[in-house]
Amino acid sequence: MGRARSGTIKTPIGQREYARRRRELMALMEPNSIAILPSAATAIRSRDTEFRFRQSSDVLYLSGLTEPESVVVLAPGRRHGEFLVFCRERDPQQELWDGRRLGPEGVCERLGADDAFPISDIDDILPGLIEGCERVYYAMGQRPEFDNQIMRWVNKIRSNAYAGAQPPGEFQDLDHLLHELRLYKSRTEIGLMREAAEISAEAHCRAMRHCRPGLHEYHLEAELLYEFARRGARDTAYTPIVGAGANACVMHYIDNQAVLVEGDLVLIDAGCECQGYAADITRTFPVSGRFSSPQQAIYEVVLEAQARAIDAVRPGNLWNDPHDVTVAVITRGLVDLGLLDGECNELIELEAYRPFYMHRAGHWLGLDVHDVGDYRVDGAWRLLEKGMTLTVEPGIYIAPDNRDVAKKWRGIGVRIEDDVAVTAEGCEVLSAGAPKTVLEIEQLMAEGRG
Repeated sequence: MGRARSGTIKTPIGQREYARRRRELMALMEPNSIAILPSAATAIRSRDTEFRFRQSSDVLYLSGLTEPESVVVLAPGRRHGEFLVFCRERDPQQELWDGRRLGPEGVCERLGADDAFPISDIDDILPGLIEGCERVYYAMGQRPEFDNQIMRWVNKIRSNAYAGAQPPGEFQDLDHLLHELRLYKSRTEIGLMREAAEISAEAHCRAMRHCRPGLHEYHLEAELLYEFARRGARDTAYTPIVGAGANACVMHYIDNQAVLVEGDLVLIDAGCECQGYAADITRTFPVSGRFSSPQQAIYEVVLEAQARAIDAVRPGNLWNDPHDVTVAVITRGLVDLGLLDGECNELIELEAYRPFYMHRAGHWLGLDVHDVGDYRVDGAWRLLEKGMTLTVEPGIYIAPDNRDVAKKWRGIGVRIEDDVAVTAEGCEVLSAGAPKTVLEIEQLMAEGRG
């Protein structure tokens, strides 16, 4: 993979694409309806300090708005404009402390809103927009405080029914309509995901080059974060997992403090965000720079399972087909290595592989690392289609206290994960820049020690 210059994040998503997304959503909404999407809430880190704000993915998808204390409203057919935003007003004194705000005028100018109002006026304005609507689209239960605010507005309208006020006829969860749209990625979205994957792949390469016995897991985490930030991707898509030795057998291990020991493997599951779009890559490699025979045997089974699963990612195949492929390959591999005993089809039916492979082979990927979208439609696994993006991540994990296997296998944990976009005729591996064959990994690590 070629070296890119630092700080090269592109910004291809503009007002035109956001406007297209809003039009597509409003076309699915019932006549005389309204959709309400509050921003994410700020989160306290400790006492009076906050975590860095990350916008709700739904708000980000429809508007590009990255500020807290805001609400996006879609009102299809509204004579004075369909895209409305409530946001913080400009406040030079507060901006001196917390940074520049768009303000209502900036939201109209830079985000293309038809109307924008101070968030402080929402109690006066939004009930009037809701009144008379037959349906309100809103994701109830995600923001309890805002749920209560919605109910107060509805009750206010109901209290004026004697004067002819009409409360909304029904509420409907917005998630199904919106998340079905988010499932299909545009060319620009896949471009951002490709960039996030390329940066993340280079970060994994950096961690491999710098790996040495005697370092700690957090040293490798620091190399990942440095590469993300150097390339302009300051946000991780999730908390990085750096698990050495038996820690690789813990699915969501994030302690990242153990010493890297000669002879162990280290599993890194980490990815950055580009404009909110996530990468999610896992690589497993030897601390010493060379795989032992048992480690390589397990690794090759997982690598074959992943390669065959990626081949199954193509339009017309079922979502579950890649997973079924990994189960078949891993079960056969475990039998061949003596870790399972029996006939493969029967072992698969009995799920005898699950003590070693307990998770599914992947998930949707997008603005959320575990992205939105149904895996089943009408009770059946859905068909893969162009524009869908997913991970493919089989693994084998042999617990260090598993007395049913020979000692040489205990404590080995291997997962290999790539980001894959479904294309018209097959798929594209977005994260191909991170080496994953035994030879590629050993050569890269040797170069880092040269």
